[in-house]
Amino acid sequence: MQKPADYKANGSTYFLLATACLLLMLSFGYRSSFGLFIKPLTDANGWGREAISMALAIQNLFWGIVAVFAGGLADRYGNVRVIVAGTLLYAGGMALMAGVENIWLLHSSAGLLVGAGIAGTSFGIVLPAMARAVGESRRQLALGLGTAAGSLGQFAVVPIAQQLINSYGWIAALNILAVSALAMVLLAIPLAPYSGKAETETAKRDQSVVEALHEALGHRSFLLLVAGFFVCGFHVAFITAHMPAFLTDNGFDARLGAWSISLIGLCNVVGAFLSGVWSGRVFKRNLLVGIYLGRAVAITLFLLVPLTLPSVLIFSAVMGFLWLATVPPTSGLVAVMFGTRYMALLYGIVFLGHQIGSFSGVWLGGWLYDRTGSYDGVWWLGVAFGVMAAIVHWPIEEKPVMRLAGQTAGN
Repeated sequence: MQKPADYKANGSTYFLLATACLLLMLSFGYRSSFGLFIKPLTDANGWGREAISMALAIQNLFWGIVAVFAGGLADRYGNVRVIVAGTLLYAGGMALMAGVENIWLLHSSAGLLVGAGIAGTSFGIVLPAMARAVGESRRQLALGLGTAAGSLGQFAVVPIAQQLINSYGWIAALNILAVSALAMVLLAIPLAPYSGKAETETAKRDQSVVEALHEALGHRSFLLLVAGFFVCGFHVAFITAHMPAFLTDNGFDARLGAWSISLIGLCNVVGAFLSGVWSGRVFKRNLLVGIYLGRAVAITLFLLVPLTLPSVLIFSAVMGFLWLATVPPTSGLVAVMFGTRYMALLYGIVFLGHQIGSFSGVWLGGWLYDRTGSYDGVWWLGVAFGVMAAIVHWPIEEKPVMRLAGQTAGN
């Protein structure tokens, strides 16, 4: 059940936030490491990059599709049950990836199972519970903390995954990661008091799921938010999956790819947290416009300057500050427009747009590389999409729907 806006945090709340952040660290960290396995899988099976990119693209697309249903289930039956189911799928998918020799098994494990597992353990399920736990006055701070934690997982887990590959081989590395993923079940338990099912009967009668969907899908600003988040997914997934291979193609050591992704995660710890703080003080729409324009400029400069170690590190740091900085204002806009009652479901729909972009970025990267031997076309498409996203976010109206505005006026 949601606490009042002036709710005072106590020890149990801080413990909940800490365990939720650690859960997000693991969930996001594992999926950020999959780009490290592209070359080992290619070398072991003789597959082209398009085949493996398709598996990761399916993962991102299925993540987005399942996230919508996972959000609805979390709102109805509670976040914890969804997280437990997601953890089992996540761990099982990684275990089946280990030693895979059949392309369809790769698509099923790395694609379908892991995608569903991420959907049940990531932002769309965990952030709404964190938002309910702290109340409206601290909502954006909690969203920023959770998003920053995911980035910290990217910083911490990716180098560990690379070290496991170097020390024990890619098959053992995946098995170790699969077993460690089961810890997310324990980390989900403190979220139980703030699961979606804890709403009062009065709140349930205020609006049904069907009414919530009809309201959101008929809302212009919501649809613009979905369209803009497509671009975030395109950027993030393409770089996560293909940056390590892009760098080794250009003569750099494989470890630089891992450290590039890790540096992005480290810098986004700061970027995501600051985004959470700022989105509670300025118009979230304006913040999103600035983030997407910043990405477009960063990618343009990265392509125009000579590719050197300093340029890679500077680009990784800049993109890191902008990486998941989109999540607090985006999820915050969903809460502002429609409240937190069906936040997991509605954010899941917005996130589906993100994952369609992720599918496009990962798959298109591999497809174009196999045909042209270069990633340049996808990089420049990312620049164009960044400008488009800034334009799309500008008309968004940051205010509650009439239903909530009327309730506020009556109180």
